[in-house]
Amino acid sequence: MRPLTDEETKTMFEKLSKYIGENIKILVDRPDGSYCFRLHNDRVYYMSEKILKLAAHVSREKLVSVGTCFGKFTKTMKFRLHITALDFLAPYAKGFGVAAKCTAECRQVDPMSIVVFHQADVGEFIRNEDTLT
Repeated sequence: MRPLTDEETKTMFEKLSKYIGENIKILVDRPDGSYCFRLHNDRVYYMSEKILKLAAHVSREKLVSVGTCFGKFTKTMKFRLHITALDFLAPYAKGFGVAAKCTAECRQVDPMSIVVFHQADVGEFIRNEDTLT
């Protein structure tokens, strides 16, 4: 487990800012302690620094997961959010999806039109549960 590089941090924060805007600061500097993001096996985990210190005593090979998985980096270095991050993003989110049409168009489209592009859902978590180690 290691800290994110500058490029990884930038990529992840750009993705998060699409959903929670400037509220990213609230995730790191919380009133109940200091929290951080760490990378382990291409997955980004969110945890308190107290848990981070405890996890430092476990070797990388034996460590499966620690904290909450926020998402993962693809092989092309794009960041994909996981549904497990939704509990942390929901209080600050403007909405968890990307609009395909403007509000005026949404009112007049037929029922089978795409209005919001999928980002994550609970079903996705269940379907990929075996690979989320």
